[in-house]
Amino acid sequence: MQWKKYLCILLSLLYFDLIFNLFAYDSYLRTSFINISLFCLINSFIIFIITSIWSDKVNRIITYIIYSIFPIWYGLYYVFYKLLLTPFSIALFRQADQALTFSKNIIVAIIQNIYVVLLFFVPLIVFVVFKRKLFRKKLIGKEIFISIVGLILAINIYVLNIYVQKREYGNIYNLYFETNNVSLNIERLGVMAATMLDVERCIFGFDEKIQNVKIEEDNKDELFEYGYNNLDLNLDIGSGNIKVINDYIKTELGTKKNEYTGIFRDKNLVFVVAESFSEIAVSEELTPTLYKMVHEGFYFKNFYTSNNLSTIGGEFQALTGLYADNTIFSSWRNGSSYFPYGIGVVFANSGYNTFAYHNNSAYFQDRNVYLQSQGFNNFKGCYNGMEKIINCEQWPQSDIEMISGTVSDYINSEKPFLAYYMTVSGHFYYTFVDNMIAAKNREYVDNLDYNENIKAYLATQIELDKAMEILLNKLEEAGKLDDTVIVLVADHFPYNLDIDDINTLSSYKRDTLIEANSNNLIIYNSKMKSITVDKVGMSIDVLPTVLNLFGMEYDSRIIMGKDILSSSPGLAIFKDKSWVTDKGTYYASTGKFIANDEIDEDYVRNINNIVNNRTAISRMIVVNDYYKYIFNK
Repeated sequence: MQWKKYLCILLSLLYFDLIFNLFAYDSYLRTSFINISLFCLINSFIIFIITSIWSDKVNRIITYIIYSIFPIWYGLYYVFYKLLLTPFSIALFRQADQALTFSKNIIVAIIQNIYVVLLFFVPLIVFVVFKRKLFRKKLIGKEIFISIVGLILAINIYVLNIYVQKREYGNIYNLYFETNNVSLNIERLGVMAATMLDVERCIFGFDEKIQNVKIEEDNKDELFEYGYNNLDLNLDIGSGNIKVINDYIKTELGTKKNEYTGIFRDKNLVFVVAESFSEIAVSEELTPTLYKMVHEGFYFKNFYTSNNLSTIGGEFQALTGLYADNTIFSSWRNGSSYFPYGIGVVFANSGYNTFAYHNNSAYFQDRNVYLQSQGFNNFKGCYNGMEKIINCEQWPQSDIEMISGTVSDYINSEKPFLAYYMTVSGHFYYTFVDNMIAAKNREYVDNLDYNENIKAYLATQIELDKAMEILLNKLEEAGKLDDTVIVLVADHFPYNLDIDDINTLSSYKRDTLIEANSNNLIIYNSKMKSITVDKVGMSIDVLPTVLNLFGMEYDSRIIMGKDILSSSPGLAIFKDKSWVTDKGTYYASTGKFIANDEIDEDYVRNINNIVNNRTAISRMIVVNDYYKYIFNK
């Protein structure tokens, strides 16, 4: 048997994942190394057989094809991860228009990471250089038999490894049979195994197992006994996944009303999802209006904008109260799903005039379509009316121009109004050459002792700050400021900034998984006194929090986000299903929990199950159009 060739194949497969993990995650876990090595053992036998049973020439051609595909595939995963800090998956091919639109950014990302991309081509070079030693003869019957026996043994060892590992969240059994965690699949199983699992689930589907959880309610002392934000729903209808969702909802308590319920009833609302907004850009000197709104409204000290697939993921979470999953965006984008708690739907049904705006293309990722499912039928974006108001040909477009040019649409409304804005001025890349907004505001940051990336980023956030200043001034001039609430949440943190750049602006050291996502949530009204909120919250909690503040009727059990101002325990979930609660931080990749409060022995397991359930139910609600069933639409 050609052991040298087999060993070369095995080592090359291990090399691919070693390079990926080393540069993407900085380390290997022992269990990850075992999982990846055993899977490589299987694939090395398969590749060895199919590249050794033909003639010398055909064997070489097949090998070159395979080892040309591998570096391209690994390079794609790596560059995507470095560009968006989110894992690539097969489902994202459905978002191919995003890749085409930002092709320039992708090219820049490849150039920036070219040294790692080239490292993936080393095995191909080895096979080309040593072709005479590695392709001497094809396998004969006995050698084929030995190879097949080796393959069967490798498969059995891998299956045994799945079942013998302790069945806890994030371990191999859980990843194969109970949860769909693309990020953790790549890190724990390797790119090849994660890809095969991803392909299989895209073809045949996969419904995550709903776990049993211990329901706890924060029974803090209250002067009044508040009822729950729940409705009288018929949870005994449907079958299949509809029944699974209903059975889950039956176990939920929901969240209670509270002292803040309805305090903004009948007021106007301006709801902003701000591109790459981060608390690291908020200061009295550079962004005084943002600073004012952060500290003079509800001041949320432990809020996170978890990065889940770029802007569309952040917008989805803010508008739906559901956790973003990269397998649901085709359902979201086609606009056919029913969202009774789409913010435009709720406020329109309550007698509000509703408006929606975006200062980039109205058609990018079908925003003009999915915003209709949120109740916005008069949406303006570039090439859909916004081009008459702003300069749509520059990149990125101006938040100031958008706000200044659209306030007149609703400022004199006789009925209360809801104005929704998705901004774009804060978009990367952060340079003074390619970013028109950064160049425009360069004078405000030029004297700062930072590198160009940091200064250019801050310049883009100054644009947002000035846009908010204009908004407040126009509302005040029209006598509407006191009766208007401003809600501003980021779509994601500025992931195109290097973590060292982020930490340069940060008051404490952050990591890219959790603390980079720590952010401000603005809920501001000029007549309110500042209220500090210590409870943990995240983007999916914004919608139910707003609904409660405006006294809207809703069922808190069927929105996976929870009112941050309620008595329910706080929870923030991140891309690999790591999490933060009021009692500590859990890192899914290592299984490590850092406590800041006393916990019982089942606490981590229980929160892991809650996280799994809320992410799984979020996906099932969208994919199965659950709201249409439960509300008989």
